[in-house]
Amino acid sequence: MAIVRVALDSRSYDILIEQGVLDRAATHLAGYARKGRLVVVTDRHVAAAQLPRLEASLRAANVAVEAVVLPPGEQTKSWRHLEELLDALLALEIERGDHVVALGGGVIGDLVGFAASILKRGCHFIQVPTTLLAQVDSSVGGKTAINAKAGKNLVGSFYQPSLVLIDPSTLDTLPARETRAGYAEVVKYGLIDDPAFFAWCEAEGHRLLSGDVQAREYAIERSVAAKAAIVADDERETSGRRALLNLGHTFGHALEADTGFSDLLLHGEGVAAGMALAFRYSARRGLCPAEDAERVTAHLKAVGLPHDLASAHVKADGAALVAHMLHDKKMAAGTLPFLLARGIGQTFLSKDVVLDDVAAFLDEDRMAAG
Repeated sequence: MAIVRVALDSRSYDILIEQGVLDRAATHLAGYARKGRLVVVTDRHVAAAQLPRLEASLRAANVAVEAVVLPPGEQTKSWRHLEELLDALLALEIERGDHVVALGGGVIGDLVGFAASILKRGCHFIQVPTTLLAQVDSSVGGKTAINAKAGKNLVGSFYQPSLVLIDPSTLDTLPARETRAGYAEVVKYGLIDDPAFFAWCEAEGHRLLSGDVQAREYAIERSVAAKAAIVADDERETSGRRALLNLGHTFGHALEADTGFSDLLLHGEGVAAGMALAFRYSARRGLCPAEDAERVTAHLKAVGLPHDLASAHVKADGAALVAHMLHDKKMAAGTLPFLLARGIGQTFLSKDVVLDDVAAFLDEDRMAAG
């Protein structure tokens, strides 16, 4: 088992990574079961594919399981489903000392984490992520949120889990498209500050996507170790270092907004296209070698991820996409910071980007792509 520590003083916790650990979950979770019970929150798809494994392990250890099952999909990160979840947890008499288990992808993890942060002014929660995107990104670091009409993740809190339990075998039941979408977040860590890891992705990423266990475990451990180090250094994005984790997200969230936060463009797919756009915009401004931007685009295209507006199913012009960016939660004093790059592994935060220039770039990029 690989163990990665997120060092946050009294709020520190471990990330445990091991193939098949869900079938042995009681070994790690039973100690959190006050009064011999754990409440597990999941969605219908994960309930069918993975909940029986978790329940069997816990019940064999004499831990009772209460399951709250929600609808799948991004639309579940809403006020309506937050209220539904809170009412369900209150009906189950969750106390401040209890732990709620989030079993699922990023939607369930974000929703459960936010609910835990406000229920009775804060109870505890455990992340058991079942998608690649959640395993390498959203389950680690304590960002919790729901979406609002104005945009994605605009209502939320920083609230750390007590434990993250990652079983790569849960990826076996995922559609290939979901795994590819999560892989975008793996690539992100190489592009931020680890060019050797990006080179590994170029050479070995296909093994991860085809189900190779060693490749999956290696990529997950390296990704969460990178994120854990950044979170420990800048938990609440006060120094700017944690903002590096948003590479591709400013562009990507605008693309998601244009497609209605729907299955037309999954979050990881939006991030993939957003990273390609960020590198090409950096090259356009003379910050990044054109060949580095081309490498990023070529790799994302090679693994079947969106890499431009057309492949992301986005039809809006640059001005409309920039309008979506105005709702970005990182907006400060009328300025929107952008993650740009001086090369692969050289991402930096820029605060001098003119949005009209971004709109012009997006229109030019669409025309250049044909």
